[in-house]
Amino acid sequence: MSRHETSPTTVQPASNHRPNACCFCWCCCCSCSWNENRERAWRASRETKLETIPNCEACAKPTPEEVQGWAQSFDKLMKSPAGRNVFREFLRTEYSEENMLFWLACEELKTECNKHTIDEKARMIYEDYISILSPKEVSLDSRVREVINRKMQEPSSHTFDDAQLQIYTLMHRDSYPRFLNSAIYKSLLQTVSHSSSES
Repeated sequence: MSRHETSPTTVQPASNHRPNACCFCWCCCCSCSWNENRERAWRASRETKLETIPNCEACAKPTPEEVQGWAQSFDKLMKSPAGRNVFREFLRTEYSEENMLFWLACEELKTECNKHTIDEKARMIYEDYISILSPKEVSLDSRVREVINRKMQEPSSHTFDDAQLQIYTLMHRDSYPRFLNSAIYKSLLQTVSHSSSES
């Protein structure tokens, strides 16, 4: 769990039926009232300079096989946009969503080729997730921080590779086992299995 417990939101148990559901509510991208209020409060308390990271990645509804596959390996979960969305919702309940946000920002940085854009995004990532002044600082060891500080003199699309790997490993070892035992994952698994058997 992150030490920055600043969110005032109260997270409802995932097993509760969500009122006025406007879609198949399997992740945080539903626009129903249950999510709108929670997201508004969350955004107000966790503003980031990296507005390019969407609140939820666009993705298709996951199949029962896909959801079951997430329990087989963390790599399968992280390679699936739907999986990342659900895992991110779980991390939010543990006040550690910044780990996923940082990982996503690093992935986006790797796709950049323009030197000016790389410089700009690298500095925003540093300010949002590496700086000790940030409320969304991710947990990195001193060796990785030193490497980043050196690389920030001439940022590249791979400036944060070591840090990204460390956060990926942290999520894998620390958060992933709890995610598999969480009400969020179990409820989703039950929902997609049930809707599949009905069709």
